[in-house]
Amino acid sequence: MGIDPGTHVMGYGLIKGTSTKVEVIAYGALNLEGYLTQELKLEQIFQQTLQILNTYHPDEIAFETPFYGKNAQAMLKLGRAQGAGMAAALMCKIPIIEYAPRRIKQAVTGHGNASKEQVAYMVASILQLTNIPTQLDSSDALAVAICHIYQRNSPKKGKQNWSQAIKEGRVKIA
Repeated sequence: MGIDPGTHVMGYGLIKGTSTKVEVIAYGALNLEGYLTQELKLEQIFQQTLQILNTYHPDEIAFETPFYGKNAQAMLKLGRAQGAGMAAALMCKIPIIEYAPRRIKQAVTGHGNASKEQVAYMVASILQLTNIPTQLDSSDALAVAICHIYQRNSPKKGKQNWSQAIKEGRVKIA
């Protein structure tokens, strides 16, 4: 499962597969605009994330990390939103992984500075969706999940990682 945290809209996306074949299970966005206080928004993120987790039972959850832009307050709010989602995952004992926005864009589009629209287009292409998701937050969440599947299923540099990949059957030696 991938999550694109937000305090106005939080995207989520569930996929399954390997680095060569990926398919979508579900995706969407939690609209938090109707909740007037930060506390109510965080409560909704926690409750609705918990509901999604209890419905789909993902093996792992990948989050996009908040990034520092021009507004430190915005980053703080994003970190709180991410924390509410993480608390739900921890409550369900689901492993948590984080990826930087540039790494996610690089994994999905091949370019770390891709726009949200470019990410949405590539997500639709990779998942063979007939339509590009209209909520860019949900396509961003699917991108987080795709990035995680690619990272999880590709051997990383280093002897131990290759050994682990071979042991797990992710790499075949002929």
